Amino acid sequence: MNDRPVLVTGSEGLIGRHVIERLEARGTGVRRFDLRGPEPADLRNAQALRDAAGGVAGVLHLGGVSRVVWGQQDPANCTLVNAGATERLLRICLDQPDPPWFVFASSREVYGQTEHFPVPESAPYAPLNVYARSKVSAERSCFAAAEAGLRVGVCRFSSVYGDVIDHHDRVAPAFARAAARGGTIRIEGASNTLDFTHIDDVADGMVTLLDAVASGEGLPPIHFASGAGTSLALLAGLSERYAGSELEIVEAAPRDYDVSRFVGDPSRAAELLSWTASTPLEAGFARLVSGFAALSDAGGTVRSSLSVGEASPPLDSV
Repeated sequence: MNDRPVLVTGSEGLIGRHVIERLEARGTGVRRFDLRGPEPADLRNAQALRDAAGGVAGVLHLGGVSRVVWGQQDPANCTLVNAGATERLLRICLDQPDPPWFVFASSREVYGQTEHFPVPESAPYAPLNVYARSKVSAERSCFAAAEAGLRVGVCRFSSVYGDVIDHHDRVAPAFARAAARGGTIRIEGASNTLDFTHIDDVADGMVTLLDAVASGEGLPPIHFASGAGTSLALLAGLSERYAGSELEIVEAAPRDYDVSRFVGDPSRAAELLSWTASTPLEAGFARLVSGFAALSDAGGTVRSSLSVGEASPPLDSV
Protein backbone atom coordinates (compact mmCIF):
# COMPACT_ATOMS: atom_id res chain seq x y z
CA MET A 1 0.00 0.00 0.00
CA ASN A 2 1.16 3.59 -0.55
CA ASP A 3 0.97 6.83 1.41
CA ARG A 4 -2.64 7.52 0.44
CA PRO A 5 -5.31 6.40 2.91
CA VAL A 6 -7.60 3.40 2.60
CA LEU A 7 -11.34 4.02 2.66
CA VAL A 8 -13.18 1.55 4.90
CA THR A 9 -16.96 1.58 4.63
CA GLY A 10 -18.70 -0.05 7.56
CA SER A 11 -15.75 1.11 9.64
CA GLU A 12 -17.59 0.77 12.95
CA GLY A 13 -18.71 -2.82 12.38
CA LEU A 14 -17.16 -5.98 13.79
CA ILE A 15 -14.79 -6.68 10.90
CA GLY A 16 -14.14 -3.04 10.09
CA ARG A 17 -12.91 -2.19 13.58
CA HIS A 18 -10.52 -5.12 13.72
CA VAL A 19 -9.09 -4.59 10.24
CA ILE A 20 -8.61 -0.88 10.90
CA GLU A 21 -6.78 -1.68 14.12
CA ARG A 22 -4.30 -3.79 12.15
CA LEU A 23 -3.90 -1.28 9.35
CA GLU A 24 -3.26 1.63 11.69
CA ALA A 25 -0.85 -0.43 13.78
CA ARG A 26 1.44 -0.69 10.78
CA GLY A 27 1.04 2.93 9.78
CA THR A 28 -1.59 2.73 7.04
CA GLY A 29 -3.89 5.74 6.99
CA VAL A 30 -7.61 5.00 7.16
CA ARG A 31 -10.61 7.05 6.08
CA ARG A 32 -13.70 5.86 7.96
CA PHE A 33 -17.21 5.77 6.48
CA ASP A 34 -20.13 4.70 8.65
CA LEU A 35 -23.35 6.12 10.03
CA ARG A 36 -21.88 5.60 13.49
CA GLY A 37 -18.45 6.95 12.65
CA PRO A 38 -16.92 10.17 14.01
CA GLU A 39 -18.46 11.91 10.99
CA PRO A 40 -21.69 9.99 10.17
CA ALA A 41 -21.83 8.98 6.50
CA ASP A 42 -24.56 7.19 4.55
CA LEU A 43 -23.94 4.77 1.67
CA ARG A 44 -27.15 6.05 0.07
CA ASN A 45 -25.61 9.52 -0.31
CA ALA A 46 -23.84 9.65 -3.68
CA GLN A 47 -21.93 12.84 -2.92
CA ALA A 48 -20.71 11.44 0.39
CA LEU A 49 -19.36 8.42 -1.47
CA ARG A 50 -17.58 10.61 -4.03
CA ASP A 51 -16.01 12.74 -1.33
CA ALA A 52 -14.90 9.73 0.70
CA ALA A 53 -13.38 7.82 -2.22
CA GLY A 54 -11.51 10.75 -3.71
CA GLY A 55 -7.75 10.27 -3.69
CA VAL A 56 -7.64 7.03 -1.69
CA ALA A 57 -5.25 4.17 -2.38
CA GLY A 58 -7.94 1.56 -1.99
CA VAL A 59 -11.45 0.80 -0.78
CA LEU A 60 -12.49 -1.92 1.65
CA HIS A 61 -16.24 -2.07 1.21
CA LEU A 62 -17.75 -3.68 4.30
CA GLY A 63 -20.75 -1.43 4.84
CA GLY A 64 -24.33 -2.31 4.04
CA VAL A 65 -27.42 -4.10 5.30
CA SER A 66 -25.78 -7.22 6.71
CA ARG A 67 -28.63 -9.13 8.32
CA VAL A 68 -30.79 -11.51 6.34
CA VAL A 69 -33.85 -10.65 8.39
CA TRP A 70 -33.48 -6.91 7.67
CA GLY A 71 -33.36 -7.63 3.96
CA GLN A 72 -36.62 -9.55 4.27
CA GLN A 73 -38.23 -6.69 6.18
CA ASP A 74 -37.29 -3.99 3.67
CA PRO A 75 -36.21 -5.51 0.34
CA ALA A 76 -36.03 -2.19 -1.50
CA ASN A 77 -33.64 -0.67 1.02
CA CYS A 78 -31.48 -3.79 1.09
CA THR A 79 -31.15 -3.76 -2.70
CA LEU A 80 -30.50 -0.02 -2.78
CA VAL A 81 -27.76 -0.20 -0.16
CA ASN A 82 -26.04 -3.49 -0.93
CA ALA A 83 -26.30 -3.61 -4.71
CA GLY A 84 -26.89 0.01 -5.73
CA ALA A 85 -24.33 1.68 -3.49
CA THR A 86 -21.69 -0.90 -4.38
CA GLU A 87 -22.20 -0.32 -8.10
CA ARG A 88 -22.04 3.44 -7.57
CA LEU A 89 -18.86 3.22 -5.50
CA LEU A 90 -17.21 1.05 -8.15
CA ARG A 91 -18.05 3.63 -10.84
CA ILE A 92 -16.61 6.38 -8.65
CA CYS A 93 -13.38 4.41 -8.35
CA LEU A 94 -13.18 3.69 -12.07
CA ASP A 95 -13.69 7.37 -12.90
CA GLN A 96 -10.63 8.48 -10.93
CA PRO A 97 -7.38 9.33 -12.80
CA ASP A 98 -5.51 6.84 -10.58
CA PRO A 99 -8.20 4.29 -9.68
CA PRO A 100 -7.92 2.75 -6.22
CA TRP A 101 -8.07 -0.97 -5.67
CA PHE A 102 -11.35 -2.33 -4.33
CA VAL A 103 -12.16 -5.23 -1.97
CA PHE A 104 -15.79 -6.22 -1.49
CA ALA A 105 -17.18 -8.14 1.49
CA SER A 106 -19.69 -10.76 0.40
CA SER A 107 -21.32 -13.71 2.13
CA ARG A 108 -21.86 -17.46 2.21
CA GLU A 109 -25.51 -16.61 1.56
CA VAL A 110 -24.84 -16.28 -2.18
CA TYR A 111 -24.76 -20.10 -2.47
CA GLY A 112 -28.16 -20.71 -0.89
CA GLN A 113 -28.92 -24.25 0.24
CA THR A 114 -26.13 -26.51 -0.97
CA GLU A 115 -25.98 -30.28 -0.74
CA HIS A 116 -22.24 -31.02 -0.85
CA PHE A 117 -19.71 -29.83 1.73
CA PRO A 118 -17.36 -28.14 2.07
CA VAL A 119 -18.63 -25.58 -0.45
CA PRO A 120 -15.96 -24.27 -2.87
CA GLU A 121 -15.94 -20.72 -4.19
CA SER A 122 -16.77 -22.11 -7.63
CA ALA A 123 -20.20 -23.33 -6.46
CA PRO A 124 -23.02 -21.66 -8.43
CA TYR A 125 -25.10 -18.81 -7.14
CA ALA A 126 -28.43 -19.92 -5.68
CA PRO A 127 -29.54 -17.04 -3.43
CA LEU A 128 -32.37 -17.91 -1.08
CA ASN A 129 -33.32 -14.47 0.21
CA VAL A 130 -33.29 -10.75 -0.55
CA TYR A 131 -29.99 -10.17 1.23
CA ALA A 132 -28.29 -12.93 -0.75
CA ARG A 133 -29.61 -11.61 -4.04
CA SER A 134 -28.26 -8.16 -3.20
CA LYS A 135 -24.83 -9.66 -2.56
CA VAL A 136 -24.90 -11.58 -5.84
CA SER A 137 -25.75 -8.38 -7.69
CA ALA A 138 -22.92 -6.52 -5.95
CA GLU A 139 -20.44 -9.30 -6.76
CA ARG A 140 -21.41 -9.14 -10.43
CA SER A 141 -20.79 -5.39 -10.39
CA CYS A 142 -17.35 -6.08 -8.94
CA PHE A 143 -16.51 -8.58 -11.69
CA ALA A 144 -17.66 -6.11 -14.34
CA ALA A 145 -15.44 -3.42 -12.81
CA ALA A 146 -12.50 -5.84 -12.85
CA GLU A 147 -13.07 -6.44 -16.55
CA ALA A 148 -13.01 -2.65 -17.00
CA GLY A 149 -9.56 -2.53 -15.42
CA LEU A 150 -10.15 -2.01 -11.68
CA ARG A 151 -8.09 -4.09 -9.24
CA VAL A 152 -10.85 -5.94 -7.41
CA GLY A 153 -11.02 -8.63 -4.76
CA VAL A 154 -14.13 -10.40 -3.44
CA CYS A 155 -14.20 -12.29 -0.16
CA ARG A 156 -17.06 -14.25 1.37
CA PHE A 157 -17.55 -14.44 5.12
CA SER A 158 -19.24 -17.08 7.21
CA SER A 159 -20.55 -16.45 10.73
CA VAL A 160 -17.75 -14.21 11.99
CA TYR A 161 -17.73 -13.92 15.80
CA GLY A 162 -15.46 -13.13 18.74
CA ASP A 163 -16.14 -9.62 20.08
CA VAL A 164 -18.60 -8.47 22.73
CA ILE A 165 -19.25 -5.38 20.57
CA ASP A 166 -21.54 -7.03 18.05
CA HIS A 167 -25.21 -7.32 17.13
CA HIS A 168 -27.07 -8.56 20.18
CA ASP A 169 -29.03 -11.16 18.22
CA ARG A 170 -26.23 -12.74 16.20
CA VAL A 171 -26.00 -16.38 17.16
CA ALA A 172 -22.55 -16.61 18.73
CA PRO A 173 -22.67 -13.41 20.81
CA ALA A 174 -26.27 -14.07 21.83
CA PHE A 175 -25.38 -17.56 23.09
CA ALA A 176 -22.16 -16.36 24.75
CA ARG A 177 -23.89 -13.48 26.50
CA ALA A 178 -26.55 -15.85 27.86
CA ALA A 179 -23.84 -18.25 29.04
CA ALA A 180 -22.07 -15.45 30.89
CA ARG A 181 -25.12 -13.79 32.42
CA GLY A 182 -27.84 -16.43 32.44
CA GLY A 183 -31.13 -16.31 30.62
CA THR A 184 -32.69 -18.00 27.62
CA ILE A 185 -31.08 -19.30 24.46
CA ARG A 186 -33.51 -19.55 21.57
CA ILE A 187 -32.49 -22.06 18.90
CA GLU A 188 -34.27 -21.56 15.57
CA GLY A 189 -33.41 -24.91 14.01
CA ALA A 190 -31.26 -27.06 16.30
CA SER A 191 -29.75 -28.95 13.38
CA ASN A 192 -28.86 -25.78 11.48
CA THR A 193 -25.12 -25.89 10.92
CA LEU A 194 -22.81 -22.89 10.49
CA ASP A 195 -19.12 -22.36 9.80
CA PHE A 196 -18.00 -20.08 12.64
CA THR A 197 -14.82 -18.06 12.01
CA HIS A 198 -13.09 -15.99 14.69
CA ILE A 199 -12.67 -12.28 14.06
CA ASP A 200 -8.91 -12.38 14.77
CA ASP A 201 -8.43 -14.91 11.98
CA VAL A 202 -10.70 -13.02 9.60
CA ALA A 203 -9.04 -9.65 10.23
CA ASP A 204 -5.57 -11.13 9.67
CA GLY A 205 -6.74 -12.71 6.43
CA MET A 206 -8.34 -9.50 5.26
CA VAL A 207 -5.11 -7.53 5.65
CA THR A 208 -3.31 -10.17 3.61
CA LEU A 209 -6.00 -9.96 0.93
CA LEU A 210 -5.83 -6.16 0.83
CA ASP A 211 -2.08 -6.32 0.29
CA ALA A 212 -2.46 -8.86 -2.50
CA VAL A 213 -5.09 -6.84 -4.35
CA ALA A 214 -3.12 -3.61 -3.83
CA SER A 215 -0.07 -5.24 -5.40
CA GLY A 216 -2.08 -6.02 -8.51
CA GLU A 217 -2.72 -9.73 -8.03
CA GLY A 218 -5.77 -10.89 -9.90
CA LEU A 219 -7.53 -13.10 -7.41
CA PRO A 220 -10.77 -15.08 -7.67
CA PRO A 221 -13.37 -14.90 -4.86
CA ILE A 222 -11.98 -16.21 -1.58
CA HIS A 223 -13.63 -17.69 1.50
CA PHE A 224 -12.68 -16.71 5.00
CA ALA A 225 -14.16 -19.79 6.62
CA SER A 226 -12.89 -22.42 9.03
CA GLY A 227 -13.99 -25.45 7.03
CA ALA A 228 -15.70 -26.92 10.11
CA GLY A 229 -19.45 -27.07 10.66
CA THR A 230 -21.09 -26.58 14.06
CA SER A 231 -24.77 -27.16 14.70
CA LEU A 232 -26.74 -24.70 16.80
CA ALA A 233 -27.46 -27.56 19.19
CA LEU A 234 -23.72 -28.10 19.65
CA LEU A 235 -23.15 -24.37 20.17
CA ALA A 236 -25.88 -24.41 22.80
CA GLY A 237 -24.03 -27.30 24.44
CA LEU A 238 -20.86 -25.20 24.56
CA SER A 239 -22.90 -22.43 26.13
CA GLU A 240 -24.01 -24.80 28.88
CA ARG A 241 -20.42 -25.98 29.39
CA TYR A 242 -19.10 -22.47 29.93
CA ALA A 243 -22.19 -21.05 31.62
CA GLY A 244 -21.66 -19.01 34.74
CA SER A 245 -25.39 -18.77 35.38
CA GLU A 246 -28.46 -20.89 34.81
CA LEU A 247 -29.50 -21.26 31.19
CA GLU A 248 -32.82 -22.10 29.61
CA ILE A 249 -32.70 -23.48 26.08
CA VAL A 250 -35.82 -23.05 23.93
CA GLU A 251 -36.08 -24.71 20.53
CA ALA A 252 -38.10 -23.15 17.73
CA ALA A 253 -38.70 -23.89 14.06
CA PRO A 254 -36.09 -22.59 11.61
CA ARG A 255 -36.93 -19.55 9.50
CA ASP A 256 -37.83 -20.46 5.93
CA TYR A 257 -35.53 -17.84 4.39
CA ASP A 258 -32.35 -18.87 6.23
CA VAL A 259 -29.65 -21.10 4.80
CA SER A 260 -29.79 -24.03 7.19
CA ARG A 261 -26.36 -25.54 6.55
CA PHE A 262 -23.02 -24.21 5.35
CA VAL A 263 -19.41 -25.32 5.62
CA GLY A 264 -16.94 -23.39 3.48
CA ASP A 265 -13.91 -24.79 1.71
CA PRO A 266 -10.87 -22.82 2.97
CA SER A 267 -8.34 -24.40 0.60
CA ARG A 268 -8.25 -21.50 -1.88
CA ALA A 269 -7.38 -19.04 0.89
CA ALA A 270 -4.65 -21.40 2.05
CA GLU A 271 -3.24 -21.76 -1.45
CA LEU A 272 -3.40 -18.12 -2.58
CA LEU A 273 -3.00 -16.22 0.70
CA SER A 274 -1.37 -18.81 2.99
CA TRP A 275 -4.33 -18.24 5.31
CA THR A 276 -6.10 -20.73 7.54
CA ALA A 277 -8.40 -20.20 10.51
CA SER A 278 -6.31 -21.00 13.59
CA THR A 279 -8.78 -20.35 16.42
CA PRO A 280 -10.77 -23.46 17.43
CA LEU A 281 -14.43 -22.69 18.09
CA GLU A 282 -14.23 -23.97 21.67
CA ALA A 283 -11.39 -21.59 22.51
CA GLY A 284 -12.85 -18.60 20.66
CA PHE A 285 -16.30 -19.10 22.16
CA ALA A 286 -14.89 -19.54 25.68
CA ARG A 287 -13.04 -16.23 25.30
CA LEU A 288 -16.24 -14.55 24.15
CA VAL A 289 -18.14 -15.86 27.18
CA SER A 290 -15.33 -14.59 29.41
CA GLY A 291 -15.52 -11.20 27.74
CA PHE A 292 -19.23 -10.87 28.48
CA ALA A 293 -18.69 -12.09 32.04
CA ALA A 294 -15.92 -9.56 32.66
CA LEU A 295 -18.06 -6.79 31.25
CA SER A 296 -20.96 -7.81 33.47
CA ASP A 297 -18.73 -7.99 36.58
CA ALA A 298 -17.49 -4.48 35.84
CA GLY A 299 -21.04 -3.22 35.47
CA GLY A 300 -20.42 -2.25 31.86
CA THR A 301 -22.73 -2.16 28.90
CA VAL A 302 -21.93 -3.17 25.35
CA ARG A 303 -22.43 -0.56 22.70
CA SER A 304 -24.09 -1.77 19.53
CA SER A 305 -22.17 -1.91 16.27
CA LEU A 306 -25.28 -0.90 14.34
CA SER A 307 -24.82 2.08 12.10
CA VAL A 308 -28.24 3.49 12.95
CA GLY A 309 -30.82 2.81 15.64
CA GLU A 310 -33.20 -0.08 15.95
CA ALA A 311 -35.55 1.05 13.19
CA SER A 312 -36.39 -1.79 10.83
CA PRO A 313 -34.29 -2.47 8.88
CA PRO A 314 -31.18 -0.45 9.75
CA LEU A 315 -28.20 0.25 7.60
CA ASP A 316 -25.43 -1.81 9.04
CA SER A 317 -21.71 -2.44 9.26
CA VAL A 318 -20.22 -5.88 8.73
